[in-house]
Amino acid sequence: MTAELVRGQNHPLSRTQVEIRVSAGTPVLALASACDDAGRLAGPESVAHPGARNLPGLEVPGAVAGEHRFAVDLDAVAPSVHRLGVVLVLPPGGPVRFGAAPASYVAVAEPEGAELAGYTVTGLESETAVVALELYRRQGAWKVRAVGQGYADGLGALLADAGLGAPAALALAAAVVGAAARDEATREPAPTVSLPAAPLRPGAVPGAPLGRPEPQDAASAVPAPAAPEQPEPAPVPVSGAPYPGMPGAPPGDCGDGPPTLSAPTLSYVHPRRRRSTTEPPEPAPQPAAPAQPGRPPVPVAGDAAGWSMDERLYNQVWGMFEDLARSVAAYRSACDFAESRMDRELDEALSDPRHRLGGSGNAARDEARARHDELVDQAKAVLDRDLAQLIAESEVVEPALPAPYARWANPVWHGHGVPEEAPMALRLGDLHLPERPDLRIPMLVRLPLERGLWIDNGRTGSEAAMTMDTDRLRRAAMDMAVAHAVRLLAVHPGDRFSVHVIDAAGAGAASLAPLVAAGALAGPPAAGAAGVTRTLAELTRRVDLVQMAVRAGAPEELPPDVDTADQLLIVHDFPHGFDDRAVTRLRYLADEGPAVGVHLLMVADRDEASAYGPLLDPLWRSLMRLSPVPDNHLADPWVGHAWTFEPDLPPQGSRVLEQTLDRIAATRRNARP
Repeated sequence: MTAELVRGQNHPLSRTQVEIRVSAGTPVLALASACDDAGRLAGPESVAHPGARNLPGLEVPGAVAGEHRFAVDLDAVAPSVHRLGVVLVLPPGGPVRFGAAPASYVAVAEPEGAELAGYTVTGLESETAVVALELYRRQGAWKVRAVGQGYADGLGALLADAGLGAPAALALAAAVVGAAARDEATREPAPTVSLPAAPLRPGAVPGAPLGRPEPQDAASAVPAPAAPEQPEPAPVPVSGAPYPGMPGAPPGDCGDGPPTLSAPTLSYVHPRRRRSTTEPPEPAPQPAAPAQPGRPPVPVAGDAAGWSMDERLYNQVWGMFEDLARSVAAYRSACDFAESRMDRELDEALSDPRHRLGGSGNAARDEARARHDELVDQAKAVLDRDLAQLIAESEVVEPALPAPYARWANPVWHGHGVPEEAPMALRLGDLHLPERPDLRIPMLVRLPLERGLWIDNGRTGSEAAMTMDTDRLRRAAMDMAVAHAVRLLAVHPGDRFSVHVIDAAGAGAASLAPLVAAGALAGPPAAGAAGVTRTLAELTRRVDLVQMAVRAGAPEELPPDVDTADQLLIVHDFPHGFDDRAVTRLRYLADEGPAVGVHLLMVADRDEASAYGPLLDPLWRSLMRLSPVPDNHLADPWVGHAWTFEPDLPPQGSRVLEQTLDRIAATRRNARP
């Protein structure tokens, strides 16, 4: 089974003889970079390109093409190389930016065999060069990571960021791109015939992902956004591009052969974007008074690129997320450097026993510690400056967030009405770092959900969970699931989202009571083995029928009893009530459901399903793990900090959940004929 990665996620490689496959919707250059463990290039000779195609263990293609394949022998890679990057570059004469071209798909596969892992490079806008994937060595084993880091200034900026000096980076980039331009000029273009765009599934949002989401390692990575599209797709990593062999897959390279048919393509434009490139975006927020000389700028809510205020706020939150990650990384790096320098100076000063005489050793020790403290103080001052700016920005942005992005305690929920269309993203909770725990970054995930959610109600998941009573922990996990379900119902149009529940033992009845009382569920919670089987069979049938309809290009031909709204299945206390067939169907829904609007929310303890052994490992890896208590199991995609996640729940004693459900129920009653 192919692991479909999203940006920032990794996957272990089970073999060292692999093949890199690139399928782009436009001709591109495929390069490879060989970096050390810090991601730095030793020199221009560490880049394989059409003018110098070979590096130890690999040989890149020698021409511009829409599809590339090249073999990599990881056993032959030099010991000093810890990261092999797959770089895609737009040549002259084609699209001027990746945002104007169909998303590229890059895979690591067995030589002439099945794919091991794949990544659809989405979320790009003005970039002309991108590091798509990297194969990296960790503790003697190789893994693949989806990177998706683009550079608007092209290959030169990419190489400079990897450690090449500016003159060398620009010279190498100019040579590579110039050779590509000359190669394109000598090629006779082959004609192509384009077919009309494939229709979307019923009720689908344009830009919804066709691929299924991706398994992660134990430390899940939070997907990161890129710069906004204008007016192409919305700026975040979504598996929105179809994969090779699926309807809507990017066309292959025509090469020098006979004309080929381009496969149908789907629109990647987010529903919140304008339908016409001539229609202007919403007005940007008016800036505050200009900052005084020497003082930081005054923060403004929505001070980011985007076609709507919601999109600008979304991008601003992700900008704050990245700024905090990088500021703390710089501080920690400075502290580590100060510590290592002090240790080195002390070793040098005290290596000779004679330095103990006359007090010279004590003086050297005091000087080393003074230099250490000075460097740490300087780094702390810079961090405090950055944190103060981010706190000021957070105080402005948080109250301005729309309901899908806002905390339950935000007053916006009291006036929230039924929307006309689905939002770009949804808030799952807050993220923070130990350097400033009170600075909370909203954890926003793109909609439609690319992968299922797993709320871990096991006591072995974290230290906080181990200190909590089992019953309280299970109740908190189910309350969290209900809060997410209510939020999803509230931010979708009244008839475009349905919620199903499997609660085989009835243990979640207390938490589910608000949903049941409001009539917000598609049906009563399924109980017992018969209820589990019936619910899974219905949703599996829906997935099969929608998949067949989309592939046949006739989504309107679905049977009348098929609900075309997006579906959320909450599964409580898995695997109670599940037999082997039900487990297989659940795995199928987790894999295939998100592509056709069926999403999974598991509330389960992995240890309780240990009897299935490794059979369920792909299921757990395919879900994004969340915790009902604070837990630092999430990592950012930029520097890999361990972030503490805290769920967002309604305030104690608040009726915001019930009031929101009342509005949802009233809207549905009014919509009935």
